[in-house]
Amino acid sequence: MSFGEKLSRAWRHLSSSKAEAKRAFPDDTLKAIADAITAGEQTHRGEVRLVVERALPFDCAWDGVTNRQRAIALFADCGVWDTEDNCGVLIYVNLAEHKVDIVADRGIDRKIDHATWQAVCRTMTDGFKQGKFHEASLDAIGQVNALLRQHFPAEGARPNELPDKPLML
Repeated sequence: MSFGEKLSRAWRHLSSSKAEAKRAFPDDTLKAIADAITAGEQTHRGEVRLVVERALPFDCAWDGVTNRQRAIALFADCGVWDTEDNCGVLIYVNLAEHKVDIVADRGIDRKIDHATWQAVCRTMTDGFKQGKFHEASLDAIGQVNALLRQHFPAEGARPNELPDKPLML
């Protein structure tokens, strides 16, 4: 990445505002997402975590950390890898770059391919382009829940291992 590209990317992240993030994901949207995650997790063994990041930390933006690399780091930082059945799924939204990435634990990765996850990501990014953050997020959560229900159906009551409320960074 050239100096100019680094500078442009860093500026995009530095100039991203908390107000923009709040407009995209207001409290009612965050609650609806949490409710959808909670309801879905009652039908499958997966654990779903949504992380919305307004902007990368400056050093990550400057050093060229990719969206995928950041999602993998947050997958670890949020403990999504540490679920009982290795059924954690992290949906990572980078608002400054308008990108979405999904990282699934090894138990899920064996059954659901990358192209399927990319289709879920496109649901979000296509909706975001139209300003439909609420609808696109709920549609994507619905798709993730359906995939997990198909491959990892619920087998009775189980504890909730990860918070259902989206994490806003």
